[in-house]
Amino acid sequence: MRIEQLTVRLRARSDWEAVELGMALVRRHAGAIWKPWWWLTLPVFALLNLGAWWIDQFWLAAALMWWLKPAFDRIPLYVISRAVFGNVPGTRETLRAQASWGMRTLPHLLTWRRLSPVRSLYLPIDLLEGVQGERLRQRRRILAGQAYGTAILLTLVCLHFETALLLGGVAAVVMYLPQDLLPDSMQAAFGMLATEWPAWLKLGWNALAWAAISVVEPFYVGAGFGLYLNRRTQIEAWDLEIVFRTLRARLSAAAPLLLAVMLWTGTDGALAQERHGELPTPPSAAPAPPRDAPTPPTLPIVFGDQRVDDRAFRKAADQAYRDPLLDRRHTQTSWERRQRAQEQDPEVAVRDKALLGGIGNVVAFIGEWGLWLVVGVLVLALLVTVRHWWPWMRGLARPPAVAPEPAVTEALTLPETLPEDIATAARRAWSEGRPRHALALLYRASVDSMVRRADIVLPPGATEAECLRASRRMPQAADRQAFARVVRIWQYAAYAERLPDDDEFEALLGELQQRYGWVS
Repeated sequence: MRIEQLTVRLRARSDWEAVELGMALVRRHAGAIWKPWWWLTLPVFALLNLGAWWIDQFWLAAALMWWLKPAFDRIPLYVISRAVFGNVPGTRETLRAQASWGMRTLPHLLTWRRLSPVRSLYLPIDLLEGVQGERLRQRRRILAGQAYGTAILLTLVCLHFETALLLGGVAAVVMYLPQDLLPDSMQAAFGMLATEWPAWLKLGWNALAWAAISVVEPFYVGAGFGLYLNRRTQIEAWDLEIVFRTLRARLSAAAPLLLAVMLWTGTDGALAQERHGELPTPPSAAPAPPRDAPTPPTLPIVFGDQRVDDRAFRKAADQAYRDPLLDRRHTQTSWERRQRAQEQDPEVAVRDKALLGGIGNVVAFIGEWGLWLVVGVLVLALLVTVRHWWPWMRGLARPPAVAPEPAVTEALTLPETLPEDIATAARRAWSEGRPRHALALLYRASVDSMVRRADIVLPPGATEAECLRASRRMPQAADRQAFARVVRIWQYAAYAERLPDDDEFEALLGELQQRYGWVS
């Protein structure tokens, strides 16, 4: 790997800084990533949904698109792993490489390693390093290290982002639907979702899921690649290696010039000595110092004539050697018996064995008879407290409950035509103890008045929700509010058995008579 050609600045980063580095690489090379992504995933999406429509199982297409994400993840990893060295592949090159690159590892990624929570961190190891077997496991264990927890959190965060985009797409569709197509209550909305979805709605859901995956997944792969680069930088010191390689290149470029200067300087000095008749004399061997001579200080030899504080230097050296990373000394503590001499005494050994044997017998007795002792104590406690719990136990044997008689509900028998005086007929039914008949008459008369004022024709058997939607066409807001009130009171009475009191019924009847002009 030619790390000197890297286009990013390598340094030891924190895990989340490395995640941001990977996402920045994805943003920089967005065109080179998403063009082949769309060219590959869009035909697969179309084929899977066509087959799902053929067998009427659209959920299977969405599940397969989600399961094939490791196969699609090769596209962003292929692009950024080459773009980071300054070689950005084109769309055709990336698509052509998918037919062979990483195919040996792909079956593993789509089977037992599909649900790995650190897939983004392991994917570069699997596809870029090309190792297998035990060496692959060692590389995973070494490179994961402290980044393992960050990779798990990254997976959870990206999964939440996909879910948020999917639900946000659904909310956007609902937001821009016309109000006439929306149900009037949450109950009706859940009723629509509980029934069989049409094919276009299932296809739209799959399309939203594919769009969410297409937005988030390249960033997920890029973040894992950033973690991978950071871990290799921390372990293999890539940043220092790049500096040394740059320094070596500079020295290699300047070496011929330095050699020429040294040769020219040496030749010039020799010619000058020959010109003045002076020949260099070989240096004589310095006399060896005596063995008992004191050792001269080394600081003046190293630093020359500069003034060196010997005491400060030694203090700094001692402080450096006390660093736990440099200190090779370790302190080990172990436990030993205080009276080792008594172990050789036979009498002490026999006494210790007798004590241990007695303790063992007590433990064996408890293990053998302890359960029976516990049972005996419980039985004794029950016998002592029998006067407290026996009356309570006798109260448990109650006679079987008699099933209540089925409730008798009155049958609604309304005439086919409305009476001329609706208010009088409704009051008569209410006073005779038939409140549901009275409310049903008011609801039916209100629907008839609403149809005339809105100038519409209701289908046979129209529900309350359909009548409410149709009432929006009445020109006056007071009429719409009065109709909504009578529908609500009728629903409470018909479905929840909640009847209004006399004052509320009279107020409702007076309002409807005033709004719709019923004869009094």
